[in-house]
This record gives sequence, C-alpha cells and structure tokens, in this order.
Amino acid sequence: MNGSGAQRGGGASASIILIRLAVGLIFLTQGVLKYRDPNMGSLRFARIGFHYPAFTAHFVGAFEVLCGFLVLVGLFTRLASIPLLIVICTAIATTKLPELHRAGQGFWYMVSDARTDFAMLTSLLFLLIAGGGSTALDARRAPR
Repeated sequence: MNGSGAQRGGGASASIILIRLAVGLIFLTQGVLKYRDPNMGSLRFARIGFHYPAFTAHFVGAFEVLCGFLVLVGLFTRLASIPLLIVICTAIATTKLPELHRAGQGFWYMVSDARTDFAMLTSLLFLLIAGGGSTALDARRAPR
C-alpha cells in the first residue's frame, strides 16, 4: 500500500460496503420475519405491550424491509438510516432497558442481550454521517 488517497478511499469504501451489507440484510430480514412469523411480529409486539400489535408489527416491518433494502444498495442511505434509527432506539427502549429492572437480570444481562441492537445503532449513526460510500447508488446519481 503506497498511502495514496486513492488507496485509502478504496479501503474506506470497502468498509462502508460491509457496514451497509450488515445493516441492510439484518433490517431487511427482520422486516420480512415480522410478516412471516407471528412470534417475530404481532405476538412479539403484543408481549411488549404495543396497542394494535399486528398493525404495528407490519408498519415497522415495512420500514425495515424498504429502508433495509435502500441501505443495502446504497440508495438514499442517509435518509433511509433515519427511520431505522427510530426503530432501533424504540427496540432498545422497549425490550432492552426494561431488563435493567427484572429480577435476575440487570445491567450485564442487558448489555449482553443488546449487543446486536447497539451494533446496529452505531452502524446506523456511522451511515448517517458517512453516507453510502463511493460504490453506493447514491454516488452514481450525484452530480459530478
């Protein structure tokens, strides 16, 4: 590696692809599961305590599928990250933070259980700041 900006830019772009791949696929598949599996969709939302759990699961699932796909291909990456940030923050607030007050759980249990959520949160913040990278569809539609 010669330290040129082109080399560094290529490595940064490859890194962004990996983050988009992880975030996009995780949200896309979780969104599909909210429609296909009641335990991941309406029943889960009912257990959490949401009103209208079937509607809420499908509403959230639609955003996860659409925005997950957009992040995956790198189209409107920053914009698509915003609803996913809302989804993941809501998930943390409704499913992870309550573990702090459950008998036999507490902080370390919550941290362990929330590792994927925290990884998605930080990855989405990264994409919101950095965008989709030079290989994203966003880069192809930008004026030169």
